[in-house]
Amino acid sequence: MNTIEKNLLKEVADIHETPEGAYNIRANGKLDSRNTTANIDIVTKEDKSGIDIIIKPGTKHESVHIPVIISETGLKDLVYNDFYIGEDADVVIVAGCGIHNCGDQESAHDGIHSFHLAKNARVKYIEKHYGAGDGLGKNVMNPTTIIELSEGSYLEMETTQIKGIDSTHRVTKGTLADNATLVIHEKIMTHGEQQATTDFTVDLNGVDSSANVVSRSVAKEKSFQKFVSTINGNAKCNGHTECDAIIMDEAVVTAIPELTAANIDASLIHEAAIGKIAGEQLVKLMTLGLSEAEAEEQIINGFLK
Repeated sequence: MNTIEKNLLKEVADIHETPEGAYNIRANGKLDSRNTTANIDIVTKEDKSGIDIIIKPGTKHESVHIPVIISETGLKDLVYNDFYIGEDADVVIVAGCGIHNCGDQESAHDGIHSFHLAKNARVKYIEKHYGAGDGLGKNVMNPTTIIELSEGSYLEMETTQIKGIDSTHRVTKGTLADNATLVIHEKIMTHGEQQATTDFTVDLNGVDSSANVVSRSVAKEKSFQKFVSTINGNAKCNGHTECDAIIMDEAVVTAIPELTAANIDASLIHEAAIGKIAGEQLVKLMTLGLSEAEAEEQIINGFLK
C-alpha cells in the first residue's frame, strides 16, 4: 500500500500495522488482504460482491476488522457483508470506509451490512467514514445496516462521519426479539454544501426489548442534514431516540421523529434539540485567551466526543 492508502486505514480503522485477529481489507474494489482465526471465518460471497463473517458460538475477546479504502477517482464500489454471530459470543467489529479522491470524477462506496445475532450474543460495532483529496470529484457513501437481534442479544453501534463526505444517505433497520438491546451513537459533521441524511427504523417486537438511538451533529456553512427516526413498540418495551444538533452559518438541519406504540406497555420517548453555540460558552473560553474560532472548535470537539 502507498502512503495515502495507509493513512486511510489509520483514519477509518485505527490500523497502523497488520491488525491482530481476523481481518479483511478491501482496496479499490478488490481484496487486499485477509486473515481468519479458529473462531472467526471470513468467506467471499459467490453470488455477489462481499463477504460472510461467521463467528462461532461462545467466542470471547476477539475482534474483526473489515475496512474499505478507495484512492481511485471515478470508482463506485458496492459490497454486501453478512455477519453471523453465534450464541453467547462477545466480539468487537471495526468497519468503515475511507475515500481519497484527487480527480474530477465521483468516487462512491455503498456498503450493505446485515447482522444476525444468535441468543445472548454481544457485539460492539464501530464504523467510521472519512473523505479527503484535493480534486473536484465528490466523495459519496451510502451505508445500509440491517440488524436482527435474537433473544437476549445486544448490539452497540458507534458511527462517525466528521470529515470529507460530500453526500451520504445512512439507513439503519433493526428488529428485536425478547430481552434484546440495541444502542446506537451517531456523530456527524458537515460543511460547505455537503448533505447527510440518516434514517433509523427500529421494530421492538420482543417483550422487554429496548433501543436507545442518539445522534449528535454539527452543520456548518451551507450544508444540510436530515435526521429521521422511527421506533415501533409492538410489545412491552422501552424505546428512546434523541437528535442533538449544533447549527452554524447558513446550514439547515431537520429532525423528524415518529413513535408508534402498538402495545399498552410500550414506553417510547423522543428528544430533539437544534440550536447555535451558546454565546456564554464562547465568551467563557475567549476570556481564557482563545480566539472565537478556537473557542468554537473546542466546543464542537467536546460536543462530538
